[in-house]
Amino acid sequence: MMSTLAHTSLLVRQIAALRAAMAHPTPLKVEEVLIFRNLAGQPMRPMQPPPGVAPRTAAVLLLFYPRDDELWIPLTLRSARLTTHRGEVSLPGGGCDQHDDGPVATALREAWEELAISPDCVEVLGTLTSFYIAPSNNCLTPVVGLNRGQPTIRPDPHEVEAAFSVPLRRLLDPQTVAEEVWELHGQQMRVPFFLLEGHKVWGATALLLSELVVRLRRVGLSV
Repeated sequence: MMSTLAHTSLLVRQIAALRAAMAHPTPLKVEEVLIFRNLAGQPMRPMQPPPGVAPRTAAVLLLFYPRDDELWIPLTLRSARLTTHRGEVSLPGGGCDQHDDGPVATALREAWEELAISPDCVEVLGTLTSFYIAPSNNCLTPVVGLNRGQPTIRPDPHEVEAAFSVPLRRLLDPQTVAEEVWELHGQQMRVPFFLLEGHKVWGATALLLSELVVRLRRVGLSV
């Protein structure tokens, strides 16, 4: 009984912290998030598009849901059939359609199309910092939502190679984060990533997940 109460308490604390973190956003500081850096430690990812470049708008959904008395989040492995970011770990999302009423509508629609998650079950809590993704020329808005129960996830094989979920506490655990030196675009860079289920979660996905972690820690949530 005591163990059950302890786990339930964790779920309650996580939901309260998630709401608080999204209700009181703070400006993103690049020194706090997982972002490409040169060997001297200087950030190398442009957060805004170059002058004269008009990116398309895009959105992803960070969807948290209750499972085993704590919060979990689903991640996707992008299909090799896609034209950009193929084979990378990502979140359900994509470019805004002309019929979408902003990034929130895009994120909910993409979660339905990619994972069959019903928008009717999602409570949208807010958005994280929008930022530029050069390879796909997207300005990406991360949308944070809370599902009313544990969803039945059915990946669309045309867009998603596989889907897996991780508990929120894994994202909050500093031991989950690692860094390696990679050669990207002909230059050696320090690349930080989350190591989740044997996958290196890097790039845009690592950046936005780490911003959420920073916000949660600011409101007092830890492992």
